[in-house]
Amino acid sequence: MTTTTAAAALVLEDGRIFRGTAYGAVGQTLGEAVFCTAMTGYQETLTDPSYHRQIVVATAPQIGNTGWNDEDDESQQIWVAGYAVRDPARRHSNWRATGSLPEQLEQQSVVGIAGIDTRAVVRHLRSRGSMKAGIFSGAALAEPAELLARVTGQPSMIGADLAGEVSTDEIYTVEPEGEPRFTVVAVDLGIKSNTPRMFAQRGMRVHVVPSSTSLDKIVELKPDGTFLSNGPGDPATADTAVALTQGLLDKGLPLFGICFGNQILGRALGRGTYKMKFGHRGINIPVVEHETGRVSITAQNHGFALEGERGEQFDTPFGKAEVSHVCANDGTVEGVRLVDGRAFSVQYHPEAAAGPHDAAYLFDRFAGLMKGA
Repeated sequence: MTTTTAAAALVLEDGRIFRGTAYGAVGQTLGEAVFCTAMTGYQETLTDPSYHRQIVVATAPQIGNTGWNDEDDESQQIWVAGYAVRDPARRHSNWRATGSLPEQLEQQSVVGIAGIDTRAVVRHLRSRGSMKAGIFSGAALAEPAELLARVTGQPSMIGADLAGEVSTDEIYTVEPEGEPRFTVVAVDLGIKSNTPRMFAQRGMRVHVVPSSTSLDKIVELKPDGTFLSNGPGDPATADTAVALTQGLLDKGLPLFGICFGNQILGRALGRGTYKMKFGHRGINIPVVEHETGRVSITAQNHGFALEGERGEQFDTPFGKAEVSHVCANDGTVEGVRLVDGRAFSVQYHPEAAAGPHDAAYLFDRFAGLMKGA
């Protein structure tokens, strides 16, 4: 079943219920309700491992127009826990499409809901904050009190250690385009497919390794630089990744991090993290680089952030560090770096797919760092 008139309900932790129809698989799903303001790129959003255990509410009113294709996935599967949309396309139309969005949701057992007032949901989440939620349809529907009990009984995103659940099980290699220039070891905390491609386009051979990989194993691969990927969950739980990062810094290896990797580098440098009220999820978020004043329009997906203020410098066991980037909208930390330049990270996605390419230069910056080293 790809289209249905079966009743469905989106139930929020505070008791608010939005009723619509089933979309994709029929049944029950639980997760954290968040919203994404991107007007395009629903396939990339759904397959981004950073959305693991989250029910994504699409703010774009119509979803599914271009169907589903075999080229734009950011991983091997859909990772969102559930999907909530207002007006699903009745028919998809795109020359690259190999099927429809609801077909794909059903095939991968992703429970969704359609026909709800997503504007009202987003206004509610902006005022109350992201919260536990569930989507229920078919036999999973029950009395409101029972549905609410299921929602509130699930684990919180605070304290959730999820990177290991989305990481690769084995090391794999993405070969460079053209003549090899550098070797990069990328620690997979929930890496998106486009990231190794961006490295490969710049002549970098990328060994993608599981999140549990030891420092000794990484050193055996003889990298010119190391990379910490995006990923889901609470960075305060990622002690293993933090210890690994500190070991990499001790070795003096050039290091670059994105999104969750920014939080891990920040923690390795002694900074704390906190849960944001409703996070940043979209593809038009302005970020200011402190040193140059340069503003980039960026793609983002994070519900946690580092503590700090624009331009703040602080001492670490690895030398002086600073907050290098902040969000122009609300001042959230969007990047940190060692002042000597050998390690840096950003909270946003310079590999953006879908999204703007303003920040793609950071991959060239990393290449320059390895060349200098």
